Amino acid sequence: MTRSRLVMGPVLFHWDESRKIDFYNRIADETDVDTVHVGEVVCAKRMPFFDKHLPDVIERLQRAGKEVVLSTLALVMNEREVNQLRDIAQMPGILIEANDVSIVRLLAGQTHMIGPYINTYNEGTFSYFADKGAKRIALPWELPMSSIAKLCTVRKAVEIEVQVFGRIPLAISARCYSARAHGLHKDGCRYVCSEHQDGMDVETLDETPFLAVNGLQTLSYHYTELSDHIAQMQDTGVSAFRLSPHSLNMTKVSNLYRQVLAHETSPEEVRHHLNEMRFPMSFADGFLHGVPGAEFRQTLDQRAE
Repeated sequence: MTRSRLVMGPVLFHWDESRKIDFYNRIADETDVDTVHVGEVVCAKRMPFFDKHLPDVIERLQRAGKEVVLSTLALVMNEREVNQLRDIAQMPGILIEANDVSIVRLLAGQTHMIGPYINTYNEGTFSYFADKGAKRIALPWELPMSSIAKLCTVRKAVEIEVQVFGRIPLAISARCYSARAHGLHKDGCRYVCSEHQDGMDVETLDETPFLAVNGLQTLSYHYTELSDHIAQMQDTGVSAFRLSPHSLNMTKVSNLYRQVLAHETSPEEVRHHLNEMRFPMSFADGFLHGVPGAEFRQTLDQRAE
């Protein structure tokens, strides 16, 4: 059987420079990850903090044998950001992930990938992107297993990727939720999103954990954990499995999921070791079952097959 691709997705949070550099160095040197995403997805205001380090980070990862993907913004809002995308589209020697349809046209005809922020929900959309040059398509988080299986029948020599660990992006807005929560405007946000390394938890009025806020982005409170379903997805045709970085030990997390991909450990062992990290997280896999995303059912029923 062809080796499944293990992917480290882009860092969604506004970590400081030293933390991000250390993170990428450890991923380069201590993990069996095949692909690593770099680049800013959430907020263009964060880009100047780390863009100056990207050439060195990319070189370090490539030297370690990793495929590097440059992820782009999920929401493009002005001409300056469009011009940034034009510059990115012309970068040689690196695979680019489109997360907003505005860059898809710029990438047409060259090898690229489609990110999960673009709504690849059906066979027609999948085929369109494949014909435009996409070599890999990361499916949206909310697709049930039945839809994933259907898209796997299209293939067209395109790799299909699914996120199997981490908080799930639910929405993105032109307004900054983090700034608003601190009584600030977006233009004078003081980068308060950096105070929450995994997003700021949001509770309902009865103090039930509900969502997480990350600047412009709304995330799930729960952490998707799909190790129970990886073998089925492999059999169905999914070939790439994404981990979303968080502030827990992602080296250990990646090693756990590599073992699952190789059928060398069980999902129960994965969750046991995740819980041993003493990192506060509740698991969910509801979207894969076609039920509310925050639910955790583990075993797929007949409706989702």
